[in-house]
Amino acid sequence: MPAIHEMSSALEKANIDACCVTDHPAPSHEWLHANGHDALDPFTALAFIAAATTRLQLVTNIVVLPYRNPFITAKAATTLQVLSGGRFIMGIGAGYQKPEFEALGVDFHHRGKLTDEALETIRETWKGGKVVKRGSSFDAKGNEPRPTPNPPPKIWIGGSSDKALQRAITHGDGWCPFFAISRHSQLNRDTGIQSIADLQKKIKFILEQRQRQEMSGDFDVNIAVSSTDNFTDRTRAEAERFMEDISLLREAGVTWVTLKLRHENRTDYLENVQWFSEEVASKVQQ
Repeated sequence: MPAIHEMSSALEKANIDACCVTDHPAPSHEWLHANGHDALDPFTALAFIAAATTRLQLVTNIVVLPYRNPFITAKAATTLQVLSGGRFIMGIGAGYQKPEFEALGVDFHHRGKLTDEALETIRETWKGGKVVKRGSSFDAKGNEPRPTPNPPPKIWIGGSSDKALQRAITHGDGWCPFFAISRHSQLNRDTGIQSIADLQKKIKFILEQRQRQEMSGDFDVNIAVSSTDNFTDRTRAEAERFMEDISLLREAGVTWVTLKLRHENRTDYLENVQWFSEEVASKVQQ
């Protein structure tokens, strides 16, 4: 708890807009010790962060929808939205790690269908009132989950496949793709964003399709700034490189960027946040 309080407070004081956590309840041993990472339960972790802050927005990047019954996910998201004062953004994805699906007893090959089913169910649940809906593994015959979030959390759709783009158009308030990274899985390399030009093309497609389907409201696009993967020294050259990356992404249609400021310990993290706020974020926001 002290670490979460200190680190999230530092983000808020630095005028960073949001923090994000990911979702790996049972990752494979091989993935975790190769190029993977630890992950707290996203809803629990963000609840602690919400309690330690007043302005910072809370983002799951991403929750794997097929891992959970959609009513459980909707309830967790609603609870976080209500108790945080409306600061939650739920980034979601279909998932990619087959051993994790197997450990959780979920059919990996049906993850797309389960994701679409969950999105429809969660949206229906958040409207309030009685829900009548039958799914692959549930049968709601007139159930009424409460409370009803007002406003409901935004949903950002993760992934870069054709199906993910269609979900973003149909179900999303935003899109959170990822750049293809050579050291990651073959699925990442195949479906990740290949270049800024590729990103711009896909953003244009999504926005055109939303307009054609008369989808109203603002639409967010969030992606990680790839250069921060190599963040090391807090130099002026690094700051300029970050600002150039952010400028190019903004021109492509990106509205949010995720930063991965690598660090050796908590002190290093806090210093990185302060440096980034002073040398990059304050200048980008001018």
